[in-house]
Amino acid sequence: MTPEWILCPKCGNKTRNRLRSDTVLKNFPLYCPKCKQESLIEAKNLHITVIKEPDAQTQSR
Repeated sequence: MTPEWILCPKCGNKTRNRLRSDTVLKNFPLYCPKCKQESLIEAKNLHITVIKEPDAQTQSR
């Protein structure tokens, strides 16, 4: 069970987090120190899925 680095989905660089094959993540806020962006991800069996966040809607009066 060798841990693998999680790559940033936006810039492709290594983050500070690693995954093992038995790790399960749900709604995990992944932060990239290089591009300073945060992405919401899910991970299972070393397969990472980026969760699309809904855009903020303005309220009409």
